[in-house]
Amino acid sequence: MSRFARVMGLVIVLCAVVGLLWRSDYSLINGRQLPGRQVWAQSDSSSRRTEFQLLNQSVDRDRLRQHVEALSIVRHRERDRLQARQYIVEQLQRAGWIPEEQTFDVRSADSQIRGVNIVATQPGHGSAEDSILLGAHYDTVMGSPGADDNASAVAVVLEVARLLADAPSTHPLTLALFDLEEAGFLGSQAFVNALGRSPDVEAAIILEMIGYACHEAGCQTYPSVLPIDPPSDTGDFLAVVGDLGHPFIVNAFRNSVSALQEVDGVDVPDVFTLSVPTLGGLTPDLFRSDHVPFWRSGRGAVMVTDTANFRNPHYHRESDRPETLDIDFLSGSATIILETIARLIG
Repeated sequence: MSRFARVMGLVIVLCAVVGLLWRSDYSLINGRQLPGRQVWAQSDSSSRRTEFQLLNQSVDRDRLRQHVEALSIVRHRERDRLQARQYIVEQLQRAGWIPEEQTFDVRSADSQIRGVNIVATQPGHGSAEDSILLGAHYDTVMGSPGADDNASAVAVVLEVARLLADAPSTHPLTLALFDLEEAGFLGSQAFVNALGRSPDVEAAIILEMIGYACHEAGCQTYPSVLPIDPPSDTGDFLAVVGDLGHPFIVNAFRNSVSALQEVDGVDVPDVFTLSVPTLGGLTPDLFRSDHVPFWRSGRGAVMVTDTANFRNPHYHRESDRPETLDIDFLSGSATIILETIARLIG
């Protein structure tokens, strides 16, 4: 094939994907209409009247802070990840769950890595093949205590575990704390590989850095590959990135935020949702967390995030510490996630 033909073929593929992205769901749930070709959707009145599920269940800010502080150690070496696992298992057991360890080995030409996922399932009243999964990774890169990446997310999983331990449901809720995400999603990939021998997943909600907010103009940036106008230049929203094939998951987040914003005394951030075709090579910044193995297997999944390095200057640094987080933003994010999970498990 000539060089010209190869270049033209690539251009055609890029144009097709850009077209899909341009028409994909791209909504900020705050009722504003901004200029541009993308659709900015305000939830309709029927969505706003949807019953708020958890009026008697409130997120405990102090517990979230305590979890983040307890987990903010460098969780890169095995002994440090073991310390984190012991804390996670203890907290799940206190909440009434029965966590299990899923071990896996990854071999390379000159080494072998052993990882350990922590998995706990609350049986629902429906088919085990329809479980809803809430997941987050607990490891860090070398040298970073990872308060936002990803102790903030693990803290929210533990808080959801406490609040929904005895919740009636029609779908089982599975909690998964993944190991070795920073090594290339190894823990979540091992989990997905094993799904053929265990209950399947109807929807996976993956939390990836959800505790940092910035409020100065220009503090929020975006991947340059996305053919869209940015929704805001301040980083005070929660982003939910899903795949085009499973819109019900991002819709659940929309309905949750719409309902929560109608409740007096409940303060939650805006949620920005984006659904994309799962062609990772052309949108690499959206393929950087544990939702990726679920997408690759054809399962519905979303990544819930504060956008990581597009907002947080402490990303993968020694300075990613608890005092840099915004506890109000983290608590509001946890409330949205709690409400969404309650809707999905029924």
